[in-house]
Amino acid sequence: MALVIASQAAAQEIVSARYDGPTTRYPHAVLGDDVEYDTLVVRLSDGREISARWAQDIVFEDLVPRVVDVNGDGAPEVVTIESHETQGARLAVWGLVDGALSQVAATPHIGTRFRWLAPVAVADLDGDGKVELAYVDRPHLAKVLRVWRYDPTVQGRLTQVAALDGLTNHRIGWDYIAGGLRDCGQGPEMVLADANWTEIVAVTFDGASLSRRPLGTYSPDALERALGC
Repeated sequence: MALVIASQAAAQEIVSARYDGPTTRYPHAVLGDDVEYDTLVVRLSDGREISARWAQDIVFEDLVPRVVDVNGDGAPEVVTIESHETQGARLAVWGLVDGALSQVAATPHIGTRFRWLAPVAVADLDGDGKVELAYVDRPHLAKVLRVWRYDPTVQGRLTQVAALDGLTNHRIGWDYIAGGLRDCGQGPEMVLADANWTEIVAVTFDGASLSRRPLGTYSPDALERALGC
């Protein structure tokens, strides 16, 4: 694989991000077409843009990058979905390192070409001050919710801390990811569908394990209403 850093900037923060460099070299079409992206572009607080490009092997198989503070320092990072031509998808965190846009952490690739993951949440799910990153591993096949904790003091920075079977948030061809995160006054809850798309489910993380409870019969409108409490 080859990563090209297009430019550098120092003493700035990321304020927005987008994908560029459309490519058809990874024709999975899980999001509705064969076009993915090879470049991540971020805009900095002074208005400049910097970018990083995968020249081969990897694409951003994603809808939009997520700009969120992952390491807790008050400055945002960027969370992306990246897919390798033979190893499938992984979740990755990008940030500014010595002024350059660099990947700072990533989960392992799923391990097989044309296997994808769908993010659910990037937040402190258990109130311990550390951010968790949650996604559904293979939402069309395995349907496993996985939660990873980001800790800059740990080698690799991302450690899987929980998993729960029987959940999903995406159907093949959708150009969106269903559900997400809500807080109705009792802490963060992830809102998804069950594996058969019959029920809406709320999932909480207590720092050690995941717990689910039903919210009602699934429909797209009901899922959107559930996100709004």
